[in-house]
Amino acid sequence: MRTIIVGAGEVGYHVAKTLCKNNDVTIIEKNEEACDRAKQLDVQVLHGNGADVKLLKKANIDKAELVVAVTGVDEVNIVTCMASKLLNNKVKTIARVSNPDYIDRPVSVRETVGMNAMICPELSLASEINQILSIPEAINVENFVGGKIKMMEFKVGEHNPLAGKKLSESDLPECCLMSAIFRGSELTIPHGDDVIQKNDRVVLVGKPEAIEATRKLFEEGKKNSNRIAVVGGGKVGYYLIKLLGKKSFKLTLLEINKKKSEELAQSLPNVLVINGDGTDLSIMKEENIGSMDAVIAVTNSDEKNLLCALLAKRLGAKKVIARADRPDYAELFEIVGVDVAISPIQATVNEVLKFTMGIGVESLVTIEGEKGRIIEITAKHKSKIINKKLKDVKFPRGAIVSAVVRGEEVIIPDGNTMILPEDKVVIFTLPAALSAVEELFS
Repeated sequence: MRTIIVGAGEVGYHVAKTLCKNNDVTIIEKNEEACDRAKQLDVQVLHGNGADVKLLKKANIDKAELVVAVTGVDEVNIVTCMASKLLNNKVKTIARVSNPDYIDRPVSVRETVGMNAMICPELSLASEINQILSIPEAINVENFVGGKIKMMEFKVGEHNPLAGKKLSESDLPECCLMSAIFRGSELTIPHGDDVIQKNDRVVLVGKPEAIEATRKLFEEGKKNSNRIAVVGGGKVGYYLIKLLGKKSFKLTLLEINKKKSEELAQSLPNVLVINGDGTDLSIMKEENIGSMDAVIAVTNSDEKNLLCALLAKRLGAKKVIARADRPDYAELFEIVGVDVAISPIQATVNEVLKFTMGIGVESLVTIEGEKGRIIEITAKHKSKIINKKLKDVKFPRGAIVSAVVRGEEVIIPDGNTMILPEDKVVIFTLPAALSAVEELFS
């Protein structure tokens, strides 16, 4: 796919890094240092303003199939998409937007004003953390097919009844499938004889009620106090507090900037707002951060988020979550002790990937960095996979059909299951198997 990416900051760079392996990518960026960094990728780099019509023409906008505008300025991104549509009305456009005046959900469609998708990475991150916090035992939660299918990722503790058992002996609910096991840095799609071990991270996919029933297997026996602390009162912190405020949590917000903390205290009357540094041990002890069910560090500094999360964990917090603006850091954070590390950039990358796949992908989620992906696909009448038993399909070894939704019916498949036209199919796949999955659904 011919793609133009406007903006080569962290978001643009990582979108380009993901796409350039299989697509023809041109980057437009006005910062020279960012241009130099982007030139390390297999892409064409143009220096200048992406909203400049002349530069868009130089980037061959007339032949482009996708424009991704991800500069740090909302208005530049919006104008870029509008200009691109005027120059090529067939091009698909995606704009990164952070101002709440423009967007009130993680992903919004605004085709009437020239954008096929508007993405707010900050809202996406806040929404993802909110979902995780709604299931205390989980370290990742996602919904598919309008909530008919749920995915949860859990860590197997020392006393977990699954530890040491073969998957075939695990007695998981019927409408639930273990789609993946992460062990250290390795990922496997498990089979009946595979043994579940302590510290494994397991991905379960199935009906919401079946997945909910498995939660008791991962409970640690500690009663929750519903106390949560958020460190960082920027856009992510504010969005997250607003989402959490709709539930019965007792919320504390730490913000280092005095003026901002005063403004937050005024706008969040039911939240304890403290002007202080989340990396200051004395403040953390004074505010009893170690007694929290969860501490979420979402400042604009990866280093501060890491230090704050590890400090809270050391003080006794049950779960610590850290924002990692650089996706490469997320795995490192978890290696050194952070329970969950999430990058706001990944939501943008996922949305862009949906547009580049072209096989009816409704949603796409990456887990454990980019080691695995879960995609929701609508099977078409001409798809190669339809009307055949799965056992008769040459399905790639690095992928598994986790669930099929046919109308209101949810099917956890076996070898005799057939996929029919218009079925919603949820698939767990390794990146290497993705092209083979695309081929089956093309």
